[in-house]
Amino acid sequence: MMKIGFIGLGIMGAPMAQNLLQAGHEMFVRTRSKVPEALKTATACASNADVARAADVVILMLPDTPDVEQVLFGDDGVAAGLSKGKTVIDMSSISPIDTKRFAKKINELGCDYLDAPVSGGEVGAKAASLTIMVGGDEAVFERAKPLFEKMGKNITLVGGNGDGQTTKVANQIIVALNIAAVGEALLFASKAGADPAKVRQALMGGFAASRILEVHGERMIKRTFNPGFRIGLHQKDLNLALAGAKAMSVALPQTASAAQLMQSCAAHGWDQLDHSALVKALEQMAAHEVAKG
Repeated sequence: MMKIGFIGLGIMGAPMAQNLLQAGHEMFVRTRSKVPEALKTATACASNADVARAADVVILMLPDTPDVEQVLFGDDGVAAGLSKGKTVIDMSSISPIDTKRFAKKINELGCDYLDAPVSGGEVGAKAASLTIMVGGDEAVFERAKPLFEKMGKNITLVGGNGDGQTTKVANQIIVALNIAAVGEALLFASKAGADPAKVRQALMGGFAASRILEVHGERMIKRTFNPGFRIGLHQKDLNLALAGAKAMSVALPQTASAAQLMQSCAAHGWDQLDHSALVKALEQMAAHEVAKG
């Protein structure tokens, strides 16, 4: 059993931390909001530095790059509480370029660093079935793998620091484009007069079948847009993709299109809805809803 620090107990972080706690690890936590009831046996710390002092491994699950930088290197941050030999694991989805910079600074303190973003949403976090994409040293990965196995199923060491975040950005490109494709397909079918629920059922048996069609297609039809993964967070990830593409002189035209659909959603105040609500931007242009729910 290990002493685990967990910073960021939101929609994803709370169930991830709970799975580690249930595995018997001693937990030290910090969050901006109230510590969830399910984590009441964990020790709540007064600062991020206190988490680092108490724990052998510090896990971060935060919204964006500036949040991670502040928690790591701000006043009374994790870096201030680290001692040699400890490990920092960032499971947030942030900039691959900044991740390499963060890793270098943590390494200079005599500590190890893994970037290990996840995919699978709230459902995967609760079920401990997340896909975990890891960047970092192989020996450090092997030491941390038993922790990852309490939170996920498909766990892959992709390469060095930053490569985990690069993989997550690639994942978010694919997911966004699939959501847009499913939204367009169901909107087309509905506008043509077909029953979108039956169209989805038929497509699930063919080559167009996908987890996006299965899960988010159903959300679009039932109008269940309570967040598993918010549009605002996915929009952030696509912005990372487009910024990286610009730096590498790579064109990502479909990614840019999906980002604009999310921007439209944000402009209408829908950025706190689940990313399946991207279909609402398409519906607005068509003056037609996929379904009434």
